[in-house]
Parts: sequence; C-alpha cells; structure tokens
Amino acid sequence: MAENLSIQGNSKEELYQNLIPQALALIEGERDLIAAMANACAAIHHTFGWLWTGFYIVKNNELVLGPFQGPIACTRIQKGRGVCGSAWQQATTLVVPDVDAFAGHIACSSLARSEIVLPLINSEGVVLAVLDVDSAELATFDEIDARYLAQLCQALARLF
Repeated sequence: MAENLSIQGNSKEELYQNLIPQALALIEGERDLIAAMANACAAIHHTFGWLWTGFYIVKNNELVLGPFQGPIACTRIQKGRGVCGSAWQQATTLVVPDVDAFAGHIACSSLARSEIVLPLINSEGVVLAVLDVDSAELATFDEIDARYLAQLCQALARLF
C-alpha cells in the first residue's frame, strides 16, 4: 500500500492508533515471547495487508527466522547483511523506500519493493531481534510506521 493511501477510509495514523493499544494489551498480558511475537505480527500484517511481516531473533550470532505472516522467508541472516542484518549491526531502524537501491539487499521475495526493519533492544543496548516488514509497493514506510512500530518493539524487548 502506498504511504498516502488509506485502508477502508482510515489514514495510516488512525490505523496505528487502533492497532497499538490492542497489540500492546496482547503483549503485556503474555509471558511467552514467541506467542507475543506471533500475535503482534499477525495484528500488524492483517491491519495493513503488507507483503510480509515478521521477526528475526538473534541466536548464535545470526538472525534466525521467528514468527511471521506472508510468503516463505529467508531462514538465517548474517550481521551486517541486507536490511535486517544492517539494522541489527547498527542497532537502528532502517526505512528503505526502494530495496533495489539498498546495497546488499537480500531478496527473500522478488515481490518486495520497500521495507522497514526495527531492532528490539534490551536495557543494556543489545539487539535481541528485529521486526521486518516488506511491501510490494515502493516507498510504503515512513516516520509514522517507525514511531508506532517502535512502541511494539519496546514492549516485546521486555519479554526476552
């Protein structure tokens, strides 16, 4: 979905304002990390209908595929590789309007055109996982996505 379009008459901001309290309630009431990630990812994915929404968890110094919604995905990603590995290495959110213009992009799906990746960081500043969202359209993600999705990532990071 292009960033300026709306879903069912709601702006992106309105969709997040409805989604975030519900997703946070699911996360805060859950003790199991995988269950919380699975529900968070399903809530995001079905709210916006993006191509792929999921998590990669840091295990043995690589990102390993976690709960997701969408087509099959890359199973393991090395630190510094692609958008996910770069967000992990830099411990920062990366918004990529055109994945083909991102040096070293890993094409898990040829349908992905834009992407946002947010790290889940603990209180010591260690990246524990990343939330990865792909769109089949260019320039889908922006500061609005980064701001609201960061709230979910902060809540999930507390479950590690």
